[in-house]
Amino acid sequence: MFALVDVNSFYASCETVFRPDLYGRPVVVLSNNDGCVIARSREAKVVGIPMGAPYFKIQQVIHQHRVVAFSSNYALYSDMSARVMTILEQLAPGIEIYSIDEAFLNITGVQHCITLEEFGQGVRDKIRKLTGLNVGVGIAPSKTLALYGDQEFLSQLR
Repeated sequence: MFALVDVNSFYASCETVFRPDLYGRPVVVLSNNDGCVIARSREAKVVGIPMGAPYFKIQQVIHQHRVVAFSSNYALYSDMSARVMTILEQLAPGIEIYSIDEAFLNITGVQHCITLEEFGQGVRDKIRKLTGLNVGVGIAPSKTLALYGDQEFLSQLR
């Protein structure tokens, strides 16, 4: 069995962890030199800000919806990623880092101790408690299906 753990709206979420006053506000992260949108919070997606949008072209939406824009901070994202991956290494015997905000866990046999749903909820709770980040967890017999399961979960949030 495999689990895919994916941090929700990773760059935008990292920015808001240290700014609780921004909870519920639309947040975007901009590329190097603040040229275009490279990450969006769920709230920013709802107000219609497209991925890759040039910053200068979305000024009306930014002002209308009080969107908070951050310059990209790769040192922060790297640090938060390392924190998440360290926690995941404690939760499963095998981990394969897939990207800065995603990892596959080999959880073969875990269902003999707890249900897979309990395991997934435990991962979500632990990551949230220790980092302030929300994650999606897809669990399936293969990595491909685990990835699909996480994408299904994310589509339900949109």
